[in-house]
Amino acid sequence: MSTTRSKRSTDSGLSVHRSPVALTSLVVGAAFILVGVMGFIPGITTNYGDMAGAGHHSSAMLLGIFQVSVLHNLLHLALGVLGVLASRATAAARMFLLVGGVAYLGLWIYGMVVPETSSANFVPLNTADDWLHLVLGLGMVLLGLVMPRRQSNATAATYAGPTAGGDIQ
Repeated sequence: MSTTRSKRSTDSGLSVHRSPVALTSLVVGAAFILVGVMGFIPGITTNYGDMAGAGHHSSAMLLGIFQVSVLHNLLHLALGVLGVLASRATAAARMFLLVGGVAYLGLWIYGMVVPETSSANFVPLNTADDWLHLVLGLGMVLLGLVMPRRQSNATAATYAGPTAGGDIQ
């Protein structure tokens, strides 16, 4: 007789746990939402009154380091929402991390070849943004590749008791 394991509690109908890759997507998504919100907070964003809608003319700086605009902040918020939504399914969470990471690597290359004062620098991006995009891109791709799709039996037992879990895949 075979048994199947459900990701839902039979008593409450609520999710017992998320896979490690889904939890990672949730955390990364929440971090992007936080960064997007912080970009709209004066004080956390210096030169807030000089924030442009888009383009390299914005002199607003998140944490005094990263050049931001309204568009830049909205992109962070949108990416964050995608990460949170993707965390609801293991395959979507992995795809979010991989595709998002590749996109950030592309953005790093774009930032390296497009001059900061060019009209093509529409997001806007500065040197600090460029190097952060490299780290984010590599980190997201790496997490998307190495995070397991399921919890081990031992890890699941820690969260939901000895009958929960599954094998690492």
